[in-house]
Amino acid sequence: MDSSMDSSAFAWDGTPPEPYAVPEYFTGVVWRRVIAYCVVDGLVVVLLWAIAAALFAGVTVMTFGALRIVWALYGVIPIAYHTLTIGGRHSATLGMRAMGLEVRSWTGAQPRLLQALVLTAAFYITTAATASLVLLFVFFNRRRCTLHDLIAGTLVIRRFPDPPVLNA
Repeated sequence: MDSSMDSSAFAWDGTPPEPYAVPEYFTGVVWRRVIAYCVVDGLVVVLLWAIAAALFAGVTVMTFGALRIVWALYGVIPIAYHTLTIGGRHSATLGMRAMGLEVRSWTGAQPRLLQALVLTAAFYITTAATASLVLLFVFFNRRRCTLHDLIAGTLVIRRFPDPPVLNA
């Protein structure tokens, strides 16, 4: 059993806390998520795209256009960024960390890479298919979860230095 799955890695045991029982987990999460994604994570992804464009252009020129297929990897950049940062040790993208948020699985554990990939893929698929209207789902549930949170079995909460340990 690795150290990321010991009991201290859990913010709660069992089902997630109710917002009225522990409001500090949920207060201001929606606007913090919007700023984290639109401002910080957006800038990081654009910067990564710029670096990739320079690298891909260099590869394309050096191979006389034979490896133009590398440009197909351009779409992988935001998926990799979100998956690796959410599935990493901080359980949050750089924007989420800047805004004091973290992602937890429904049981309170940190999400693994596969769960982070499902969360990221569900986000991009559902927002693209509905022109981002699916994000309004957050206003119709008490934990302020998005549809992609529910699909992946995750919850975005506020991060605190010492989150209280809750027992179900």
